[in-house]
Order: sequence, then C-alpha cells, then structure tokens
Amino acid sequence: MNRSHRHGAGSGCLGTMEVKSKFGAEFRRFSLERSKPGKFEEFYGLLQHVHKIPNVDVLVGYADIHGDLLPINNDDNYHKAVSTANPLLRIFIQKKGCVLEHSKNNVRMPCLKTL
Repeated sequence: MNRSHRHGAGSGCLGTMEVKSKFGAEFRRFSLERSKPGKFEEFYGLLQHVHKIPNVDVLVGYADIHGDLLPINNDDNYHKAVSTANPLLRIFIQKKGCVLEHSKNNVRMPCLKTL
C-alpha cells in the first residue's frame, strides 16, 4: 500500500486518492494509491498511526456517495469504499464502545457506553 502522507488539497496523480479522516475533533488528510489500496488491516494500522492512537481499538466507517455512513471492517467493504470515493474518501473513526450519531449533513461522535 502506497501511503504518501500529504497535507494539502488535490493530487496531480490520476491514481492517487485523497483521504480525509476524523477521530474526535481532529481531522487528518493523506493520500493512497487508488489502484493499490492494500488490505484493510494495513489501512487500519495507517489510521491508528496518522491519528497517533496505536493501542486504541476503533471502529472505522466511511460516507458513501449518498452521505450514508457505512462500516469498514474487512477487505471487501474497504475496497468498496476505495472504489466509490470520488474525489475524496471521508473516513470516520470512533473508539469501540462508543455510539456514532450520523445524519447526511452532520456527524457527531459522542462516547456513550453501548449495552
């Protein structure tokens, strides 16, 4: 998986995809090679590294083209997220045990204990 960490908008490479990830109140941007996105476990580790949360178990989701929040927890739905990202893959990360509230225009991530 090519993971060139960039800070800036737009990429000059056709095969590069911009990723914008959110954990809590912090956003990170980086790019991935669209044709070689790698495996979900590698992407999961990259998200932990980029957000500096290496030992935190998290849930990963993405906003699809309709604005719905869908999970990314295996290679299949990770590759689906990559293939539908146009031009940006919007990632939402939450600690396990938290509840994610999402509407098409607003994403809030309160940490409420789930039963």
